[in-house]
Amino acid sequence: MQTFEFCGVGRIIFGRGKFAVAGELAAGLGRAALVIYNGNNEYLIEQLTKSGIAIYRRRQRGEPTVADVDQAVEEARRQNCDSVIGLGGGSAIDAAKAVAGLLTNGGSAIDYMEVVGMGKKIARPAAPWMAIPTTAGTGAEATRNAVIGLPEKRFKASIRSELLLPRVALVDPCLGVTVPPAVTAGSGMDALCQLIESYTSTGASPMTDALALQGIPLAAQCLPRAYQNGADLDAREDMALAALLSGITLTNAGLGAVHGFAAALGANFPIPHGIVCAALLPHIINANIQALRAQDPTDASRGLTRYATIGRKLPGFDSVDDVEAIDACVQFTSNLSCELNIPPLKQFGIQFGHLAEMVSLSRKASSMRFNPVVLSDASLTAALGLAIEGNPE
Repeated sequence: MQTFEFCGVGRIIFGRGKFAVAGELAAGLGRAALVIYNGNNEYLIEQLTKSGIAIYRRRQRGEPTVADVDQAVEEARRQNCDSVIGLGGGSAIDAAKAVAGLLTNGGSAIDYMEVVGMGKKIARPAAPWMAIPTTAGTGAEATRNAVIGLPEKRFKASIRSELLLPRVALVDPCLGVTVPPAVTAGSGMDALCQLIESYTSTGASPMTDALALQGIPLAAQCLPRAYQNGADLDAREDMALAALLSGITLTNAGLGAVHGFAAALGANFPIPHGIVCAALLPHIINANIQALRAQDPTDASRGLTRYATIGRKLPGFDSVDDVEAIDACVQFTSNLSCELNIPPLKQFGIQFGHLAEMVSLSRKASSMRFNPVVLSDASLTAALGLAIEGNPE
């Protein structure tokens, strides 16, 4: 008999134009808000001002580090902020999540970080906070972990607790209209990767399966459209939903080797998280399939069956047999990366001389333990090598 736990955001508000209620929602969280943002925040500030909320702004540039979070906490305390709002992509939302947690639990971000920190438990609920994503990718508005970088250890790791979940996730697909095509591509591939990895994860459950299988075809069908025409609101809406679902599934099921690599690569090279996921996804899927096929068929059947199910959720492969459906997972994700002009990782300074170190660092990431099969160093090295070189034209 299967057992599992499932946690989620207490209140999710989703829909076009729903950003207009942000001020009203924020007024229910507190009287003074630290707004952590990347991108345009003027309309939010206007709403907060009308609601009588004292506002203090802090821009998050790049993925958050321990120093970023600790400095933001100091500012929030100095200004007597009793709530936090994260507006933007996953970087801004993860920073807001960590700040809200530290406001009530004390200490430094490193005290609570996995792998590279002290790993202390979050004991008290985070300060009231709201997540407002503007990109459709990380699903950070629905996750219980904040990914933080520690440059001196050359690694990214999470602060993780269900007590970090926001009071409200406000998802308005209209906020994605102005997102540039390259960001749409990378963030969207991150969402698709999270849905695929959570469905094939060893931590998957019937509840995460249902959500992942709803999200995979949404992302697969609508990401190219959102990339080609940012004003396509139907595509933006489906991608926003897919990203939200990916956040819910990953926080309850775990991920896999793609995100294991992302923790190491993102901390050592100036590469957007979504690009790491997009470049690696087809190669890690292929490595997993080959490893599963090499196992005893009985042991491998669950993993291979799941890849077959994914394959039949992809456009054009709904009626194929199991073998074709499994292979479609590699073919489709590889072709999609090419269609979205995902660059090879070598463009970010990663060279073949870095392979051994990155493979070693990736094994420290918590996501690795949820991969559907244990991959050898040789398999991981080969997958990363292909991502460095990029897909052939």
